[in-house]
Amino acid sequence: MGIKLITAPGTEPVSLSDAKEHLVISDSLHDDLITSAIKAAREWVEQYLGKCLINQTWELALDDFPEEIELIKLPVSSIDSIKYIDQDGAEQTITATNYGIDDYSPRHWVIPVSGYSWPVPLDSANAVKVRYVAGYGSASDVPGPIVQAIKLLIGDFMENRENTIVGVSVSSTRTVEMLLAPYRMLRL
Repeated sequence: MGIKLITAPGTEPVSLSDAKEHLVISDSLHDDLITSAIKAAREWVEQYLGKCLINQTWELALDDFPEEIELIKLPVSSIDSIKYIDQDGAEQTITATNYGIDDYSPRHWVIPVSGYSWPVPLDSANAVKVRYVAGYGSASDVPGPIVQAIKLLIGDFMENRENTIVGVSVSSTRTVEMLLAPYRMLRL
């Protein structure tokens, strides 16, 4: 099993102007550095939460069809396609009416509809591929506490640009963790 990013998010949950307002910076001298901090903060938050913030397309590759397919990038917005390599080596696409998504549980699953069974793919690596969109939607759809946590991280990144600061104790902020806790997806 593996997963590959197909289409990265087209925007960030915090704009450059919003970050600069948070940082109380009006000039453009550090725009590149702030833009880099925005991306790094978003990526850190996504990793910490186990969720995508802005819609992005992912492809999950499996060797075979399990009974239920767990989609590991959340929250799932839509399924673009489910394809597999058949016994003759030809790529086939499963019709969307043959499967559904369980997005009520904390984890999201693709399941065959009643009366349909997953086909038997060719016995080879990555014979089954599920392409789907994960994320809250656009920047305006990202919950406010997550946006605030990103702003705090951007501020921390800008204030502490070096790995070691002599004479200062640097620790991760508990406020960021508290803001993110209700949205965090823990993996067992």
